[in-house]
Amino acid sequence: MDSLVNQAAPQRVLVMAHGHPDFSLGGGELAAYNLFKALREDDTVEQAWFIARHDSGNGPTGAFTLRRENEYLWQQSLGDSFLIKAANSYAVWNDFRQLIRTLKPTVVNLHHYFHLGIELLRIIKEEDPSIRVILTLHEYMAICHQQGQMVKRGSNKLCFRASIEDCHRCFPEFSKEQFWLRRSFIGQHFDYVDHFVSPSHFLKQRYVEWGLPEDKITVIENGQSPEPKLAPRQLPELEIEEEEIDGDDYTEAALEKAIAAMTVGGQRPLTRKVTKNGKTVYIVEKSKQPTRNRLAFFGQINPFKGIDILMHAMLSMTRKERDALVVEIHGANFEHQAGEFKDSIMQMANVLIAEGSLRWVGSYEPFQVRERMRNVDWVIIPSIWWENSPMVIQEAFVCGRPVIASDIGGMEEKISNGVDGLHFEARNPLSLAQVLKKAASMADDEWLTFHENIQAPLTYKESAEEYMTIFK
Repeated sequence: MDSLVNQAAPQRVLVMAHGHPDFSLGGGELAAYNLFKALREDDTVEQAWFIARHDSGNGPTGAFTLRRENEYLWQQSLGDSFLIKAANSYAVWNDFRQLIRTLKPTVVNLHHYFHLGIELLRIIKEEDPSIRVILTLHEYMAICHQQGQMVKRGSNKLCFRASIEDCHRCFPEFSKEQFWLRRSFIGQHFDYVDHFVSPSHFLKQRYVEWGLPEDKITVIENGQSPEPKLAPRQLPELEIEEEEIDGDDYTEAALEKAIAAMTVGGQRPLTRKVTKNGKTVYIVEKSKQPTRNRLAFFGQINPFKGIDILMHAMLSMTRKERDALVVEIHGANFEHQAGEFKDSIMQMANVLIAEGSLRWVGSYEPFQVRERMRNVDWVIIPSIWWENSPMVIQEAFVCGRPVIASDIGGMEEKISNGVDGLHFEARNPLSLAQVLKKAASMADDEWLTFHENIQAPLTYKESAEEYMTIFK
């Protein structure tokens, strides 16, 4: 394979993530692993390793185990979620330090510090100041203690900027002084980072507003598999449906006009004249043009992903409107959610499943995404938080499927409304319902324009090439 970037000396790159895609299918984990695979194929990279945090059920023992060649699982977790410090500090300060001495990386690219411990940044530089530390930001963990989502605790309302006062209101159990110390502690560890990577301009701007130097953050999209677009879903033949017209209510000319208006695809509807209850009735057999009415949700299912917004949107429609579409749920980790959330979702879902407008397909592996998207027309991302760069957007675009998404954060940035997807007002079920109806009633030729407008996302190799420019 040709080298990604011409460099004087081969690189030895350690990529780290808070989970392994074999066990956790989050976007950050997949992005990190895909980068690792691309680096292993590059001739200028002498060695590439991947270390992922893992929980085997034995607690944060600190043990490193070999998953496969150059891939390691680390039994670690957080002991202090407020300061994002590791649970097993001995493993961080001793075992991890020894690992750095053994591997001798020239670059360490962390795709998270959650579950790993932010202390890693300091340890790497203390062990060898010449190692270039690159931190890829995947959400707002440093800025927001609310799981890095930048939504208000309890209400889940959007948070537009971080402040000590607002953070204290969300978490009154922590004083304003403690939030000041948290900001200072994280900032001191970020000083050990040579450069930051953000998969979206939106995320970059949030961190610039928080205090990171703008010139220390480079925007690089997460890489995807270099596969061609899928062909559009095969539509069924024209369907025939009957409609009755009361002949006594029309003149002959008006009747002719009404029948002509039902022409679809150049096919004039067939009519037959019958008598019902002493009245003249015309039975019109009209063709029904199939539409792009198969929509699907892909990804993690949790309270921030907006699946409840999707359910409410569907239930706000009339039964006839729902009968005109089918929504599929391809989601993971639903079983791990809180009981109240699960009960609420399933109560709505069961109604929709019973009538046939919803199909709960379930979880999937990354290699199954392409086949599952083959049979849908639209991908729905109804997230209620800012999102950075949802992996499912790039996955949908690789497959040639336009995306319906909330009009905030990285979703608004990555999807051009009316070009390669459609926006709806975030958190608004009625707005989503209108967009779902528009999409589901869209004729084939209009949908094909969306399909043709979709640009191929950055590939694994192209993303790695951009990373290599900042690894130097």
